Amino acid sequence: MEDTFSTYHPIVNFVFFVIVLVIGMFVNHPVILGISFIAAVVYSFVLLGWRKSVKMNLVFSLPVMLITMLINPMFNHYGVTILFYLRNGNPMTLESMIYGVVMAVTLVSIIIWFCCYTKIMTSDKFIYLFGRIIPGLSLIFSMVLRFVPKFIAQIKVISNGQKCVGRDLSNGNIFKRAKHGITILSIMITWALENAIETADSMKARGYGLRGRTAFSLYRFDRRDAVVMSVMTVLLVGFIIGTANGCTYVLYNPRIKINGIMPVTPGSFLTYFAYAALCFLPVIIDGLEELKWRRLRSEI
Repeated sequence: MEDTFSTYHPIVNFVFFVIVLVIGMFVNHPVILGISFIAAVVYSFVLLGWRKSVKMNLVFSLPVMLITMLINPMFNHYGVTILFYLRNGNPMTLESMIYGVVMAVTLVSIIIWFCCYTKIMTSDKFIYLFGRIIPGLSLIFSMVLRFVPKFIAQIKVISNGQKCVGRDLSNGNIFKRAKHGITILSIMITWALENAIETADSMKARGYGLRGRTAFSLYRFDRRDAVVMSVMTVLLVGFIIGTANGCTYVLYNPRIKINGIMPVTPGSFLTYFAYAALCFLPVIIDGLEELKWRRLRSEI
């Protein structure tokens, strides 16, 4: 399935990710975190495909989650529900373990959402949004985002080339490995400097920094962008109202207190529904577009 949400105006994409990331970082309610995590995983499936998504979630995200879950209760011993004592005499509490799980889910959700963000918000979109406001900073940020994947791809090419001439980092003693690593590092530094000079010459040739320079843009804020922005605004307002009324209130120290779970009040349900609809909005848009195209193809 091709992503339709990425074809919307950059301001719509940017506002969506800002809302999702901010709520995901500062609201620690377990239901909200669960919704954010599931929506991030589902959207990563749509953007990256199931193979890359499973590889990223299992190989990278799962170890990060497990490490965070284990580290927090070992170093933080707040809470009143003591489960057992460690060998050094420190207590292992239920509250610290639950909060470790919360931190792990939060961290992994934010990482997956950022992966989706880098897939949707290209450097062209970022420069379009902030080029006139903060041109220098937006250019630097976009160049950094572009440089990192190029650097990773180039270091793979150089490493493979070094393997062909017998300079593999995985063979030999520690001194030979260090020597080969220094050689690769030297090549990468030279490549980075040459790439920076070429980029500077290209920018100068295209008139960067000149007064009165115009820019061509393909982005137009049309009716469908206004509709999606309005929907996001309504859902966000509904979530804020529910949060202001205490529907997402949660406390992990000294005792665990979570509102809106037992029982689930109508206000809590509407708050969860508003946030779920907001997080799954790109997937819903992609699904509706896919159904539309299937219907049109069936009529031909």
